[in-house]
Amino acid sequence: MSSETIFIEIFGKNSLIRVLDFLITYQLFDYPLTEIAKNAGVSYSTLQTFWGKLEKNNIVIKTRRIGKSDLYKLNTNNPAVKQLIKLDWNLISGAEQEIEVAA
Repeated sequence: MSSETIFIEIFGKNSLIRVLDFLITYQLFDYPLTEIAKNAGVSYSTLQTFWGKLEKNNIVIKTRRIGKSDLYKLNTNNPAVKQLIKLDWNLISGAEQEIEVAA
């Protein structure tokens, strides 16, 4: 059985998808960019290539600053983000139903 989430299985293993998957999974928490990169399994420099677009489009929001680090989280008030979260839940629900049927 794969250790990848259903979201990554469906949409691919690219860096943006990995970051979105991490942020959706842990949407209640905020993280510095270094932790987001580490936990999503992408390099910090790769994360920096698209992070500005996520901020500009209000996909992520800066929540606070601790020391020299800005912390960010998924912007769950954004309608597009709400749809991504809903899609993730629907994918999980569909996968669970398939497992139940197979059992």
